[in-house]
Amino acid sequence: MSNAIDIKVPDIGDFSDVPVIEIFVKVGDTVKAEDPLVSLESDKATMDVPAPVSGVVTAIGIKIGDKVSEGSVILSLATGDAPVAAAAPSPQPSPAGGRGSEAAAAVLPAGNAEVEAGFALAYAGPAVRKLARELGVDLGKLKGTGDHGRIVRADVEAFAKGGGTSAAPAASKAAPAGGGVGGIDLLPWPKVDFAKFGPTERKELSRIKKISAANLHRNWVVIPHVTTHDEADITELEPFRVQMNKELEKSGVKISMLPFMMKAAVAALKKFPEFNASLDGDALVLKNYWHIGFAADTPNGLMVPVIRDVDKKTVPEIAKEMGELAKLARDGKLKPDQMSGGTFTISSLGGIGGIYFTPIINAPEVAIMGVCKSYWKQHSADGKTWTSRLTLPLSLSWDHRVIDGAAAARFNVYFANVLADLRRVLF
Repeated sequence: MSNAIDIKVPDIGDFSDVPVIEIFVKVGDTVKAEDPLVSLESDKATMDVPAPVSGVVTAIGIKIGDKVSEGSVILSLATGDAPVAAAAPSPQPSPAGGRGSEAAAAVLPAGNAEVEAGFALAYAGPAVRKLARELGVDLGKLKGTGDHGRIVRADVEAFAKGGGTSAAPAASKAAPAGGGVGGIDLLPWPKVDFAKFGPTERKELSRIKKISAANLHRNWVVIPHVTTHDEADITELEPFRVQMNKELEKSGVKISMLPFMMKAAVAALKKFPEFNASLDGDALVLKNYWHIGFAADTPNGLMVPVIRDVDKKTVPEIAKEMGELAKLARDGKLKPDQMSGGTFTISSLGGIGGIYFTPIINAPEVAIMGVCKSYWKQHSADGKTWTSRLTLPLSLSWDHRVIDGAAAARFNVYFANVLADLRRVLF
């Protein structure tokens, strides 16, 4: 006895009309719960829609290129009372659970830098990447047959059987003249034969980097950026952070300086609400919620997960959620709703180095805080007595259409004062 059920697009955040870029099944296929059915691609991420139950595909209501939203019917499954075993001869990877990336990674040596670079740069979805690892296929050696050169499941399976197409270097293209962002007329990009000057190697940008590049270019050209630099004295905060980590050691939660900066940001955003806003035509939308994004460096490029309702969460709760979101970002499993809704972003280079930089505003936000590695600095209040203070460099970029220099300076000073003494968040 079986029942037919419609499989619909689940909650995909604030996105709608998202293109279908790959369909993994056909009518008659038997699938297990969590097997990927279709792959969707928004302007921020690629996501696979898994089967919620086991069953047999009886009808497919979409085709590649169709645009779907939450609730759109993608296919129908005939389900039974007993679990249905997958009949497909090739592995059916799941976007979560099942044969995870740890097991699959054993097929391709993790220490092979060339293979990992190929995976990082390949234009392929999560399920295809997982299948490639399980079959021992280096995605860097494949030429995709999908839309815009995307590597699809059939490409991986064909290559594993010896019938795939190897990737070939793409021809260099000059950027078109005219029609630039905001009506700016740009000169063509210089076309140079670099090989005539010496040896070269060509590596295609990953899909995430291509998307990020377009967004960053738009934001830099359209938004009149100004960056104000300052310093925060975290001499007292740092030992407190170290002590908290000792107390939380058994819980597995490790607190960096970033959760404290998020709490400081909320305090500053409440005091200066124009920083927690977005431009909507000639109006300013002031937001009464505080969702803070943080820049996460991943093998596929920069991503910005968002911690929601930071004002309602403790520092350990923020640290735990940050760790979970950062792992999802590295694994390429962040959902669109986990990267949307931010009101302010913090970009931290604290684990690397540097002193100051100019972070690019994450539109439609109007400001972003950049922080670098803290360092010890000699300080004197009267020019006579000197002490060493642990100093955190701050770089606040702000939209000059919304914010003026005096407000930015006050925001930075207040932000720094909160980090120097977190008791200020109580008032």
